Amino acid sequence: MTAPDTTGDEARKHPRVHFDRHAPEYRDQFEEQTRTFHAGCPLAYTDTYDGHWVAAGNRELLAFARAGEKLSNDHDVRGERRGYRGISIPAPPRGRGLRGGFLEMDPPEQRAYRTALNPYLSPAAVQRWIPFIDDMARACIDEKIETGRIDFVDDLANIVPAVFTLAMMGIPLKKWELYNEPAHAGVYTPPNSPEMARVVEAHMAMIRDIAATLQEVRAHPRPGLVDALVRLETDGEAPREEDLVGALALLIGGGFDTTTALTAHSLEWLSQHSDERARLSSDRESLLDTATEEFLRYFTPAPGDGRTVAEDCAIAGAEFKEGDRVWLSWAMANRDPKVFTDPDRVDLTRGGNRHTAFGLGIHRCIGSNVARTVFKRMLLQVLDRMPDYECDAEGTVHYETIGVIQGMRHLPATFTPGFRLGPGLAETLESLQQACDEQGLAEPVTVRKAEAKIR
Repeated sequence: MTAPDTTGDEARKHPRVHFDRHAPEYRDQFEEQTRTFHAGCPLAYTDTYDGHWVAAGNRELLAFARAGEKLSNDHDVRGERRGYRGISIPAPPRGRGLRGGFLEMDPPEQRAYRTALNPYLSPAAVQRWIPFIDDMARACIDEKIETGRIDFVDDLANIVPAVFTLAMMGIPLKKWELYNEPAHAGVYTPPNSPEMARVVEAHMAMIRDIAATLQEVRAHPRPGLVDALVRLETDGEAPREEDLVGALALLIGGGFDTTTALTAHSLEWLSQHSDERARLSSDRESLLDTATEEFLRYFTPAPGDGRTVAEDCAIAGAEFKEGDRVWLSWAMANRDPKVFTDPDRVDLTRGGNRHTAFGLGIHRCIGSNVARTVFKRMLLQVLDRMPDYECDAEGTVHYETIGVIQGMRHLPATFTPGFRLGPGLAETLESLQQACDEQGLAEPVTVRKAEAKIR
């Protein structure tokens, strides 16, 4: 912390800290920096990225959630409204890119999107898909079970969420690889990397396919989240095509990388704590739900979001001016000792775990039911079929920076070889695609309530 400037507008911007969540060292210094915030400055100002506030305390984040009408998520790409910059800090260059779906919209526009998508993403809607998710996880493990070696990221946690997300959207499952690389590499590849040109091209190929899919579903309707957005109207008008593309890109990003990150970190921790892994496996009926919430709290795959202050106001004891930028750190709030006893320790039995891993308020993650369910189904199959797995620390590769997603690129592991239980990945994708087409699995729960029947 530094002493505040007590002159002019700068007088209100205190306490001041140096905070750069995109710096590579932030991943290693996360706990230390978080303790510093909680000890003296749960709401502070930093000069990085043109200056913004950082809310790290749980109480402070709740205050911002309650003051949601004074904050904006809007990304005014075309400069048609108030010029706000969306949820990214630093913001992308003005006039470039797409709005990040309904996460970069304000009500009532934002509400229309969520209302259209809720019937596909509610707990009951996701529950119908469990046989599908189980068969995907089984096929991924079958590909490696006889070898005694697996990369939990490349061979499992990247694939299952990707395929399931496309299934819900109504996009052919065989396209999962087209979408997979840009969803992950677009997050972990540094801007100055020689790989960036290839990653940008992969991302553009994904965007082109999303746009083509919208046209295809509009001409030949088929069930899924794409169809829901094709039929969406806000104030009696169809949204702009680029906003629909942005909304679908948001669903892909949210459905792919966050669940992958949660799964990889949890499996790594369970490898490092084999007694706790055995305990979770044997007591899964009582521990699976609390363990899932604790892993979400501790690892918080999406560390935070930005907001723009929409009017002069006071929140959480600080004075804000219209246009100020605020970073809401879900990850740091999840380590607040005023709320969580011994916050830097994983406690699989932690009760009353009111974490903020999915955000707070009207923009809380719409895919939270998907993330929890997919994570649990993959974890259970690993515990059952690879109970003695050991992760290879030397081969493990974490994301260099965790400013966007606290993710992992590779998590190799060894285990006692086992036996296949069914067909491999390629054949399984074909059979699951057939089930989607014949059973209308991607219909909203208001239309189709029956559980998927696989083989």
